[in-house]
Amino acid sequence: MEECCCPPPQASRRQPCPGCQLSSSVVEPQTVKALLNDVAMRRFEVDAYYFCASPACDIVYFALGGGRFLTPDLRVAVWQKEARGSRTVCYCYGENEAEMREELMQTGVCHAVSRVREHIAARRCACDIRNPRGTCCLGDVTSAVRDVEASIQSAVQS
Repeated sequence: MEECCCPPPQASRRQPCPGCQLSSSVVEPQTVKALLNDVAMRRFEVDAYYFCASPACDIVYFALGGGRFLTPDLRVAVWQKEARGSRTVCYCYGENEAEMREELMQTGVCHAVSRVREHIAARRCACDIRNPRGTCCLGDVTSAVRDVEASIQSAVQS
């Protein structure tokens, strides 16, 4: 079974974000165009784009030529930029922290990673277009499940 649903972007270069200086990863222009709202799309220019994952920075995408797109410019909330608790982590199938928490509380186990893996195996994912980072979300879903499990454990121990 495949562990990732989409190939990495062609360029593997990283650039510092002009807003926060975090090392940011290249993202394909098709991802940026797919996620910009109609007003922001009017400012889109062909260029090399990078994704900033810093929750402290409002910049989501920046281009080497100076273009920038902020969180309000996107059609979707960017999970890396949102407060923990109910963020959507898988943009293809809606896996989110609130439902992960509910599943863990009701059953003691969360199957979000298994569900995403099943979709990957069936080649249904479109992370390269739907995920603001432009890459497979499986690692993010795995991390989110672990974080939700840890927060539940911490609450139980308090």
